[in-house]
Amino acid sequence: MATDWLGSIVSINCGDSLGVYQGRVSAVDQISQTISLTRPFHNGVKCLVPEVTFRAGDITELKILQIPGPRDSKQSGDLQHTELGIPGAGCQVGTNQNGTGKLLKKPTSSAPQAIPRRTDMKNQEVVISPQQQQCSKSYMDRHLESLNQSKGFRRRHNSWQVKNRMPLFSEESGNESENTHLVTGAGWIGGSSSSRHPNQVTPKKSGLKNGQMKSKDDECFGDDIEEIPDTDFDFEGNLALFDKAAVFEEIDTYERRSGTRSRGTPNERPARYRHDENILESEPVVYRRIVVPQNTNKEFCTDSGLVVPSISYELHKKVLSVAEKHGLTLERRLEMTGVCASQMALSLLGGPNRLNPKNVHQRPTVALLCGPHVKGAQGISCGRHLSNHDVHVILFLPNFVKMLESITNELNLFSKTQGQQVSSVKDLPDTPVDLVINCLDCHENAFLRDQPWYKAAVDWANQNRAPVLSIDPPMSEMEQGIDAKWSLALGLPLPLGERAGRVYLCDIGIPQKVFQEVGINYHSPFGCKFVIPLHST
Repeated sequence: MATDWLGSIVSINCGDSLGVYQGRVSAVDQISQTISLTRPFHNGVKCLVPEVTFRAGDITELKILQIPGPRDSKQSGDLQHTELGIPGAGCQVGTNQNGTGKLLKKPTSSAPQAIPRRTDMKNQEVVISPQQQQCSKSYMDRHLESLNQSKGFRRRHNSWQVKNRMPLFSEESGNESENTHLVTGAGWIGGSSSSRHPNQVTPKKSGLKNGQMKSKDDECFGDDIEEIPDTDFDFEGNLALFDKAAVFEEIDTYERRSGTRSRGTPNERPARYRHDENILESEPVVYRRIVVPQNTNKEFCTDSGLVVPSISYELHKKVLSVAEKHGLTLERRLEMTGVCASQMALSLLGGPNRLNPKNVHQRPTVALLCGPHVKGAQGISCGRHLSNHDVHVILFLPNFVKMLESITNELNLFSKTQGQQVSSVKDLPDTPVDLVINCLDCHENAFLRDQPWYKAAVDWANQNRAPVLSIDPPMSEMEQGIDAKWSLALGLPLPLGERAGRVYLCDIGIPQKVFQEVGINYHSPFGCKFVIPLHST
């Protein structure tokens, strides 16, 4: 009877438009051909209504997931050894893939069929071949194992299918089978059959691997689905009940009254610090750490904001003489100037991008223009260090009968390098070089600008179109024949003009107390470098 399936858990597929419903059978109406499910789930989500009713015409597929009562497991054993048929029903009965559900084919006649009684089903005569009986027996053993498991929603192991939108139930006063599950207008689904029907799906082989996977699936998916609340949590409504502005105002008022430190409000953001910034309270930063006795109109500042004032040439000479008296000789100054100037020149030439083993065929070329004075000796020292760093150096120095001892010593060291020395402008390259270093000018000997070699060297530098670096250029009052792109000052800068280009400052190793002896309150602005850029204020 149709009432025998009340309480069964079924899955009803109503097609793409309505979806899949699952629930427990609460009512079956054979007259109106409807079935009702209580506590239904629609596509895995619990429905808001307690009960849903379906018409037979809307059902595409029906699966019985669980049969209530323990007696069905016992009675299903009798069905595995019988093949049921209703004369004149025009239907075929066979086992599905899981061995428990029955797949129904539509008959040619759509007349309602009778539901056999379960008690009369045992008296029907069936013909079972020995081969079919052996197959059914082994298949029934696997079927009983799956029924004995007490897990809920066995979608894989216990399923009965009704396809092709068949009518659900019809009743006639005839033979009724006790083991029949569902009867439709096209036929009925009853007990299991042991015959291998051509359209019957062969059951999967059972083994150790399949058994392990089956038990894992039951442990993971076999438990009952917990209760899902009917209504969703209203996040926006609950958030609207919280007044953040009032709460922060209350906290701010309490902190002002108690004197505690404010932790910030929505309109105030805490200060952010760099990873190398000191967050502890310290003394105010003093940017003017160098104070000279004579104020000049020209001042510079470093990248960090420290003020570097310029000094006059007389004060500059006094600093160098006091330093030489304390041991900072001319040779030491020349060496320090040569090292700092060569480091700056190497950086201007491209640094590691230009000077590496892969660019041996592109050695940079530097033209060094030097005069017969101490400034020229500084340039020769710079050329020696550049040549030691695989730079092609061309040194221009005019011939003189008598030269300074410092120039002679520097020339002897330069001759041991791969650098080239020329005394005529005609021997300088006609093509542009990478860098021109200017050491022609001198603070005292202004008459050198009238010499032919000086004018020829200036003309060559202006026509070569190469960038110019001036080492220790003279003050702005003295006219320079070559416009420099960069200028390198020593110790403290002189008041340089615009033709000096961008000014850099190098540390030649003058101690702090030497500056104090000449009346300069000095604090080193170099930091971790020996050459720093200066900016006009």
